[in-house]
Amino acid sequence: MIKEKIQKLAEQFQDEFIQIRRYLHSHPELSFKEHETSFFIISWLENLGLEPVKIANTGVVVTIHGEKKGTKSQTKTIAFRADIDALPLNEMNNIPYKSRTENVMHACGHDAHTASLLGTAKILTELRDEFEGSVKLIFQPAEEKLPGGALAMIKEGVLENPKPRSIFAQHVIPEIPTGKVGFKSGKYMASTDEIYIRITGKGGHAATPWNVVDPIIITAQLIVALQQIVSRYAKSTTPTVLSFGKIIANGSTNIIPDDVFLEGTFRTFDEEWRAEAHKKIISITNNLVKSLGGKAKIEIRKGYPGLVNNPKLTEKARSYAIEYLGAENVLDIDQRMTAEDFSYFSHEIPACFYRLGTGNEAKGTTAPLHNSSFNVDEEALKIGMGLMAFLAIKSLE
Repeated sequence: MIKEKIQKLAEQFQDEFIQIRRYLHSHPELSFKEHETSFFIISWLENLGLEPVKIANTGVVVTIHGEKKGTKSQTKTIAFRADIDALPLNEMNNIPYKSRTENVMHACGHDAHTASLLGTAKILTELRDEFEGSVKLIFQPAEEKLPGGALAMIKEGVLENPKPRSIFAQHVIPEIPTGKVGFKSGKYMASTDEIYIRITGKGGHAATPWNVVDPIIITAQLIVALQQIVSRYAKSTTPTVLSFGKIIANGSTNIIPDDVFLEGTFRTFDEEWRAEAHKKIISITNNLVKSLGGKAKIEIRKGYPGLVNNPKLTEKARSYAIEYLGAENVLDIDQRMTAEDFSYFSHEIPACFYRLGTGNEAKGTTAPLHNSSFNVDEEALKIGMGLMAFLAIKSLE
C-alpha cells in the first residue's frame, strides 16, 4: 500500500532531513534576503534530478511529474508551499545548531517547513511511478514581512504553467503534541494591518506642564479611546483585535517631548468591517488629538487578507490525515488571530493550511512561536514530509 511505502521512506530519510533542518536553522536569513537559503534549496533539488526555477528574487518552484500509466490526465496538478525566511530575533537556545547570525533566528519553524517540503520532494521522486499528474512545490520567501512573498510569486506566475487545482501548506505549532496534526475548515486566520501614528504636541519642562501640549497624555487617552473600536463597534460575531506594541516618547524625567510615536496592529476576519474599522481608527485619532491641542499623522499599511481554508478540500485532507496517522492524531482546531500571507494563495485557488504538532515537554519544545527559545521536536519532520507526500498522491488519484 502507498501509505506503508511513504511511511517507510519517511523513516528512512528522517536523519537526513533533521540535518538539513539543522543547517537551515543555523544559517537563517531575513525576509527578502534569503539568497543562501534559495541557493541551498536549488542545489539540493538539482541533486535529486529535478529542475527548480528561481522566482520572486529568492523564491524557488519545482514541479515533480508522476509517471504512473493510466487514463487520467497528466495535466492534473496540486501544489504545496513552504516559507523560508527567519525573524529578527536573537536565539537563546543552547544547542549545537544555534543560529550563527546575531539577531536572526528561525523562531517560527520555517526551517522545519523547508526541510519537510524537501523531504516530500525526495519521497515523491522515489515514488514517481505511483501517481499520475504533477506536484508543484513552492518555497516562498518573506512570509514574515509586509508585503510578503506570496503576492510577488503569484504576480510572477507561480500558479501558472501548470495551474494547480489546489494548494496545501503545513505550519508547525508547539501547542499540539508531536505526532498530531490539526485542521480548521473555513475562515482560519485573520487579516493583518500595521498602524503607525505620530502625535505632535509642544514639549517643555515637566515641572511646568501648563506651558506644554503633552503628547504623552494625549497618547494615553488615545490608546484607551481606540479600544472602543473592538468593545463597542465590532460585532460580537466578528473576532477583532486592536493592539499597540510600541510607544516611543523620547523625553526624560523632567522633559516632556514634542512627539510620541505609536505602532500597532489591527486584525479581523471580515473585509467590510476591516475597511470600516480603518476609517474609525483614523477618525477617532484625528478628532481626539485635535481636541486636546495636538496634531496627528496616521498611516495604516494594509497587510495580508484573512486565510480561508476551502471546506471541501480541508475535509478531504483531514480524512487523508486520519488514514495516514489515525483518527486519534487528527484534531479540530480553533480560529487564530495570527496572520499568514498564504492567505493570498487561498484567495486564488482552493487551499488548505493545517498545523503540524511539534510540542514535547520532555524535549523542551514548548516555547511559543516568535519566541527566542522556540525550537521543534525533530520527530515531527518524519510526520510532516510523509503526510505531505501522502496528501499529494491521494489528491491526485
